[in-house]
Amino acid sequence: MRILLWHGYLLGGTGSNVYTQALAREWSRAGHDVTVVCQERHPQLYDLGGARVVRPELPGGLLPVFVLDRYEGVEARLLQDFTEEECARYVDANAAVLGELGPADLVFANHVLMGAAVGHASGMPFRVKAHGSELEYSMRGRPRLEAWGKAVLAAADATFVGSRHIREVLEDVVGQVDRVVEVPPGVDIEEFVPQEREQALAELVEEARRDPPNPGSADERLPDEGNAERLASFFAGAEPTVVYFGKLIENKGVQLLIEVLRTLAARVVIVGFGDFRRELEAFSEGLPGRTLFTGPLEHRHLVHLLPLADAAVVPSIFPEAFGMVAAEAAAAGCPPLVARHSGLAEVAAGLEAEYPERLRHLAAFDTGSVDDLHAKLSELLSLPVADRDAIRAAARLAVEKHWSWPSIAARLLQ
Repeated sequence: MRILLWHGYLLGGTGSNVYTQALAREWSRAGHDVTVVCQERHPQLYDLGGARVVRPELPGGLLPVFVLDRYEGVEARLLQDFTEEECARYVDANAAVLGELGPADLVFANHVLMGAAVGHASGMPFRVKAHGSELEYSMRGRPRLEAWGKAVLAAADATFVGSRHIREVLEDVVGQVDRVVEVPPGVDIEEFVPQEREQALAELVEEARRDPPNPGSADERLPDEGNAERLASFFAGAEPTVVYFGKLIENKGVQLLIEVLRTLAARVVIVGFGDFRRELEAFSEGLPGRTLFTGPLEHRHLVHLLPLADAAVVPSIFPEAFGMVAAEAAAAGCPPLVARHSGLAEVAAGLEAEYPERLRHLAAFDTGSVDDLHAKLSELLSLPVADRDAIRAAARLAVEKHWSWPSIAARLLQ
């Protein structure tokens, strides 16, 4: 097939970016002709399986986003703050690029808005992936955007959702939608694999040494300066270790994890960037040597960091489309402990299906509960070696069964 994969953003870092990168790679490997239309300025950094990348020029340099971040060469503005005229210019510019690249058998567009609007304006057959962030952060409670989303989805061949929760959110925000198909996101099970501790640490430090310069850690989208030395020092001891990776915004609930550390003999590596980082650093000042902030890390780092951790905590207090970070940790043999809600609850259910019965309660904790997180995490970190090995193997098996990328990419084209 000839596929135009439209994505308004980048190809690394956050969920929909990684999703797009993985689909491009898997569809290209499967023999399809794939062109990715996105705002990534450094596509050479990613394995896209041979797919090419085209970057549209944005009218006025304006990029509609759901959470404010910095983007190289453009001005990010919340989607809900765009005027109707600015929305139309953005859609027309992107649809024109698709038209120049067409005809195609399929336009696969990410996000209800602006993806479905761009796909519809292209005049070609299109399918849409609803990721949830656009629905919760920008569209919900805004009648103009809700009505627009409903109208453009009606023209799509199919709308994909990653979980039952997002199906419910979609219909709650825009009303009844026809041709909705649940297909979860995927994990690269060749990239995320268990590793021996000594090898994982050596390779993590080596990857950190390859990081681009970031004097004073001034660029929040790059790993912090000096991570190689800091990681080597942090992991020199053998204390129980927890990892969090994702956006550093209040809704992700990282503050709950830091609070738990005040009365738990463990340490945590906190990976990511966002406007809540300074508050989190201040909140952890009473825990000297037990918290390490690294800035954002790519998969090349995470595949070695996760095998070093005894658990990965996903403490989000806001609905999630899925739980990609939990699935990636599980693939690396690092047991995830997730808040039991929305798409995260579905990941927990997949883990529980493979866990030994006596350990199933350690897949999830009550949302927002510091007490339950403390109890579950304490038990998880205190497991005897045999149980620890059993839960690591079961976590990996759950990913192999339910969330491998080749099978997910194929399902999306069926």
